[in-house]
Amino acid sequence: MKPFLLLPVLLLLVPAIGTENGLAQSKADLVGTWKLISATETTKKGEVRAAYGWQNQQGLLTYTADGRMMAITTKGGRKPLSVSDNVGAPAEERAEAFATMTAYAGSYTLNGNKVIHHLEVCALQNQVNTELVRLITKLERNSLALRTVNMGPEIAYRELVWERISSGSAP
Repeated sequence: MKPFLLLPVLLLLVPAIGTENGLAQSKADLVGTWKLISATETTKKGEVRAAYGWQNQQGLLTYTADGRMMAITTKGGRKPLSVSDNVGAPAEERAEAFATMTAYAGSYTLNGNKVIHHLEVCALQNQVNTELVRLITKLERNSLALRTVNMGPEIAYRELVWERISSGSAP
């Protein structure tokens, strides 16, 4: 091949260097705030259903350039508490509110096609100081899909699909 023809081919290949399965290897690709689009779980029998049995889930996921992250997801259509004070609300209402949301924050590391969340704060105290591994199954400019690993005896995996929120737009 003539040298002047080789240059355009090399320029096309350079963006692919350093990626695995076409997925980014840089925190810069994750940085930003993402809105939850869908959350499904697949059973070991192959059945696909809403994750946690929650319909119309809502959520936000934020990754910062300095390696910090926060995530919150909720069941869609949650009932408001009967009073504005969450401590003064009836115990049953507080239990329902707690049972229909997940939230955690901490640092994160990127390792190939995995993002590892290192939990420092969590709605479930049992998960503080643990790691949640997420497989990146899709990462494009405005679309991110994360898959959980090893979800127990019935669930093979959960997959959450996120859409990047551009700066200046409301969630």
